[in-house]
Amino acid sequence: MTSPAAVTNTAPEVFRWRDSSEAQRNTLLAAFLGWMLNAFDVMLYSLIVTRLMSVFGMDQATAGLLNALTLAASAVGTVLFGLLADRFGRRQMLNYSIITYSVFTFACGLASSVVMLALLRFLVGVGMGGEWNCGAALVAETWPTRWRGRAMGIVLSGWAAGYALAAIVSGLILALADWRWVFFVGLSPVLLTIWIRRKIPEPAIWKHSRERPVSSAEQKMLWRAARPRLLALLTMNTFGMFAWWGLFSWIPAYLALPQSQGGRNFQMLGVATLLIVLNLAGMLPGYLSFGVFADRFGRKRSVIFYLAAASLLVPFFAAAREPAAILVAGCMTAFFGTGFFAGSGTLGNELFPTPIRATALGLSYNLARGLSAAAPWVIGRLGETRGLSWAFLACGIAYGAAAITGLWVPETRGLELN
Repeated sequence: MTSPAAVTNTAPEVFRWRDSSEAQRNTLLAAFLGWMLNAFDVMLYSLIVTRLMSVFGMDQATAGLLNALTLAASAVGTVLFGLLADRFGRRQMLNYSIITYSVFTFACGLASSVVMLALLRFLVGVGMGGEWNCGAALVAETWPTRWRGRAMGIVLSGWAAGYALAAIVSGLILALADWRWVFFVGLSPVLLTIWIRRKIPEPAIWKHSRERPVSSAEQKMLWRAARPRLLALLTMNTFGMFAWWGLFSWIPAYLALPQSQGGRNFQMLGVATLLIVLNLAGMLPGYLSFGVFADRFGRKRSVIFYLAAASLLVPFFAAAREPAAILVAGCMTAFFGTGFFAGSGTLGNELFPTPIRATALGLSYNLARGLSAAAPWVIGRLGETRGLSWAFLACGIAYGAAAITGLWVPETRGLELN
């Protein structure tokens, strides 16, 4: 059990939805919707951050700090839910994580101070961290290796759909009601948990692993063997997530702020429209295309290419002034700068054995999110002194660092889970 997987045939096969089982389809749909609604709830804050800055008297650094708290909390959530998922099951913990981020997003609408809002955003992050590793482990352990990259790409594309949905919903609500109602609608993902409980089975590979629980000595041996792979993936993810959260958590405010503050002075409707296009024409195809490339050319090669491309594209986005140029550069940056997450998720599932998979996957992903939690604050501080367009260049550097550190991550294409 010391090796994460066994090598199998690497010849790509045509992906056909009809060839998958009902359990595979339901599991993929559950993970997709859970991640989509996760993005929906989490990104509501960024979409109305300029309104919150006005209501609570926050500067850019403080607003970025609240986003940082959410990211730091995801590291707590990933350890908590990861350990529980490895012991009690992926489906059950997926449900509890969705309930956590939904309830506390709703509660953000009741906040009466910056401190209260900060505490609630931290608790949203706990649920956010748990949802990722539970849902990703479910899919990885249900889908075969020949299609796993594409399956993970579909799951991760839920973030783009959720972000776009949040832009639409927040824009409609703010046109009709108070900002608190934007958070109140964040309770809706709880409804998904009813369907998950009824329709989603635990993966057979997890059930088999629980028939012979590993001893504490075996656990230590597994973790010792996994440590180099975990550190390599964690480092790559930390740089990549610093870049993503630093850039995309501030893009809504960047578009809306006046040019005197380094922004682009878009009206609210224009911001929402551009974000919807950015997600559906940039992020969404970025996630989906990565799965195809990863299954055909390899996970490692594809993820390094995507990260390097994002590093080169960020300066063009930051320098763009005209709406058309901002849209094109933004979509291209989102395509590569977001699509690499599908590779991170696929690698994380294939690098670690079943008894520690959910925990190790969560650590490689959400501990990186916690370590990169300073990104919104750093970019906010840089934005105050140099303007956000200059601050975004730090994100391009971080993408480049992620591409370089990705060289130390092992290739996993053609490996079967064990």
